[in-house]
Amino acid sequence: MDGAKRLGWLDVLRAIAALVVVFDHSSYAFMAELRRELMPQFSTSRYGIMVFFLVSGYIVPASLERRGCVRTFWIGRVFRLCPLWALAVTAVLVLGLAGLTPMRTGDGGLSPATVAVAHVTLLQELLGTPNLLLVLWTLSYEMAFYLLVVALFTVRLHRRSAAAAMTLAVLAAVGGVAATALPPSAAADAIGTGPLVAIAALTLVAAVGCASAGPPALRVAGGVLGGVQALALAAFDSTVPVWESLVILAVMFLGTAVHRAEHGQSTWRLAAVTCAVVLVCAVGSAYRYGDGAFFTRRGWITAFLLAVLTFAAGLALRHRRVPRLLAGLGAISYSVYLLHPVLLAVTDGTIGRERRNSPLLEVAFFAVLLPLCALTYRYVEAPGRALGRRVAATRNKQRSVT
Repeated sequence: MDGAKRLGWLDVLRAIAALVVVFDHSSYAFMAELRRELMPQFSTSRYGIMVFFLVSGYIVPASLERRGCVRTFWIGRVFRLCPLWALAVTAVLVLGLAGLTPMRTGDGGLSPATVAVAHVTLLQELLGTPNLLLVLWTLSYEMAFYLLVVALFTVRLHRRSAAAAMTLAVLAAVGGVAATALPPSAAADAIGTGPLVAIAALTLVAAVGCASAGPPALRVAGGVLGGVQALALAAFDSTVPVWESLVILAVMFLGTAVHRAEHGQSTWRLAAVTCAVVLVCAVGSAYRYGDGAFFTRRGWITAFLLAVLTFAAGLALRHRRVPRLLAGLGAISYSVYLLHPVLLAVTDGTIGRERRNSPLLEVAFFAVLLPLCALTYRYVEAPGRALGRRVAATRNKQRSVT
């Protein structure tokens, strides 16, 4: 079975996650009555996002280890994420400047330079700055996970994914106590958002640069620096509670632990124990501290458990034939995830929002969104990834020559 077919089940999971997140956000506009009834029982957004995080955890560390090179890994990540990210952010800025949609600038009076630098690092969610596009907050956790994965790789502890997941889960349970004492974005409030963004940007450049090149000691120092930065920001400057911030990272490492068990690098017993610890700590933390502005504890717990079950079902059925439609939707899922808020902003600024259920408008929204995303995948995502592979190959060739 070739690699594409072997990982087809992940495309199905991505497709499901993306469609659920789009429904969650579009239902604000087109299915308001249904949303009011559903959300207390089931946080659809958290469900889709947790499935995405499990998939990332399963596949991203394997990508680094397959390459065996931190520099090549970062090149691949940049060209995978940034072309479409740049398109989405540019579209939001253009629409905002044209007066078609409101700009998400926050209430802190931050300078445009501060917001721009925070977004370029992809860590804006963890730096006390507003997300220009609401869904960009999850990319900050992806970035934090990358930094932690690189840190473990540079110190040769990357096979300890289960230990990392369980440690983060336990810290999440303990960190729930801190959530009652620490306000969101505590570090930004303490030292100022501008200074924090500047420090984080310089630290990120140093961490990635050192971990990607130089003698072994410098690579280790760079990796550790990035990992410490990721943990510190997730614990002390996230806009979500401390417990959820750490649960997100634990969930991604749970995905990695499953990958290791499947490929004989660990045992299924250890993966099962890891899953049990993460589940108990996450559900316990949510039950004790979980009522928030965007979900109820019941809605979060239901979504979390269903996300884990969805991932487990995908894993159990991974050798089955994957429907082409779902595989295709999975391939464009990043475009679907990143661009649907842009299209929603356009509809909000033109036709407005319905105060009742309007299934026809909901279907019409998907009918416009999905072909648009197929185009951006073909003309933005795919060329960007191809360019990244060429750049990485060139860098590797230069390194082998020197």
